[in-house]
Amino acid sequence: MSEGPFFPPLMEGLYAVAGDPMQVACDKARDGVDAGLLVWVVSPETLSAALVLAPDEPLGTAMAALPACAVGLQNALGALAPPETAVHLGWAGEVRLNGAVAGRMQVASDQTDPDAQPNWLVVGFDLALAPAPEAETEPGQAPERTSLAAEGCAEIDPVHLLEAWSRHTLIWLNALEEDGGRARLHGEWTGLAWGIGKEVIAPEVGTFLGIDEHFGLLLKSGDQTRLIPLTAHLSEA
Repeated sequence: MSEGPFFPPLMEGLYAVAGDPMQVACDKARDGVDAGLLVWVVSPETLSAALVLAPDEPLGTAMAALPACAVGLQNALGALAPPETAVHLGWAGEVRLNGAVAGRMQVASDQTDPDAQPNWLVVGFDLALAPAPEAETEPGQAPERTSLAAEGCAEIDPVHLLEAWSRHTLIWLNALEEDGGRARLHGEWTGLAWGIGKEVIAPEVGTFLGIDEHFGLLLKSGDQTRLIPLTAHLSEA
C-alpha cells in the first residue's frame, strides 16, 4: 500500500481506528467538527470512507450530495480500473462492477424533514476489495456479489482510490453550487444508472422509470407511478 492518503485542500483525513467510518464521521459531525472531514479505513477485504458536509440549504436539496459522491466514486473507479470494467450506480445505493454489487453508498444527517436545514450531512461508502475469507469461493455461488479483485481490479491501490474519490467528489460537490451544475450531475448520474426501464426490488418492487430533478426515484407499480425522495436513503446516525 502507498503512503498517504493525500486529500484536496479543505479536506482532512482521519483513520477510523474503531473501524466504522460512517459512525465516526456522524459522531464527529454531532460534536461540531468542520465540514471536509474524511474518515476512512481499509482492510484486506474492504475500503470504507465517509465525508462530513455542512449544507446551507434544506435537506431535500442538500441530499444531492449523495449522487455527487456516488458519481465521484464511479469516476474514480473508471479512472483506475481496467478499461473493460463497467461501473454502474443503483438508486438504492449499489455500486456495481460488471453488473454485480461490489459496494454501497450511505447517507445520514441530524435532520429527516426535507424542508429543514441540517447542521450536518455525512455521505459514505463501503467497497469490497476482495472476497471475505468466510465467503463462498466457488464461481457462481453469489452472482449478485463481487469485489474489485474478482473483477480484475486487484492492482488498484485502495489509498489511491480513496484519494481519487476525494478529488472527483469535490468536483461534483462544487458543481452543485454552479449554474447548471445540478443538471450536469443529473445527466451524469442517469448515464451511469443501473436498471432504468427494468424491474427493481429496492427500495420497493416496481419499474424504475428514472429520476426527477431532485434525484428522487420514479417507480411504476401497476398503473401508478410514485416518487420516492432521496431522503428515503437516510440511515440512523
